[in-house]
Amino acid sequence: MDGLDQLALLGGGLLAGIASSSVGAASLISFPILVAVGLAPVVANASNTIGLVPAGVGGAVGYRRELTEHPRLSGVVIATSACGAVLGATLLLVLDPGVFESIVPWLILFSSALVGTQPLISAWARRRAARRGLAPRDRQTMSPPVAMASTVLGVYGGYFGAGQGVILVAFYALGIDVGLQVINALKTLAIFASNVVATVVFVIWAEVSWSAVVLVGAGSLGGGYLGALIGRRLPPWLFRVLVVAMGLTVGLTMLL
Repeated sequence: MDGLDQLALLGGGLLAGIASSSVGAASLISFPILVAVGLAPVVANASNTIGLVPAGVGGAVGYRRELTEHPRLSGVVIATSACGAVLGATLLLVLDPGVFESIVPWLILFSSALVGTQPLISAWARRRAARRGLAPRDRQTMSPPVAMASTVLGVYGGYFGAGQGVILVAFYALGIDVGLQVINALKTLAIFASNVVATVVFVIWAEVSWSAVVLVGAGSLGGGYLGALIGRRLPPWLFRVLVVAMGLTVGLTMLL
């Protein structure tokens, strides 16, 4: 690995950290760079996951106000994402790496559509409940269906994770009535929890390029914090537009 490769990994980690904490889809940036410098796909995937753990640390620090205001939601996000990631990381080591290739792009594109139309869907649901005379239920906590979705996405995060943030924003925004900045914080926390658990599995059983991990990790730490600062200041409409744009980019890139 020469000096240009090292600089590319450091810069890729920085940009991936920013993307992870702001609009998601960090792996779309860092994973191709790891492959481009010569790592095998499975080694690149494991190294990328470990290298993005510092991005989660930086993002969690940047979003500490939003997360501490919702400790119960934060706890459920950590638990569901971590449990799912154990299975996802194990599947990466035992299954063909292309198992999810035909499904995931369509899921990401569908989630992008959900993010874009979520205000309309939520307004329709409220009007429907009002017509039926139903009292609005507490949506400041995570319902079982949303918790299940969070767990399944933890599996995907441990397995590969490209576009995980876009999908998480879609399901969290539909199932929880909190601001988009809080949704973004919970998404960042979920990715962090998935990566930490997957890291434990990969350190024990997977082949890892530690030089790549150090470079990506060094860049992603500052990037994660910077991305949180950006995400907290984005107007809700702009955040929604950026998430949809990132989701379309990831989904179409994986299809093509």
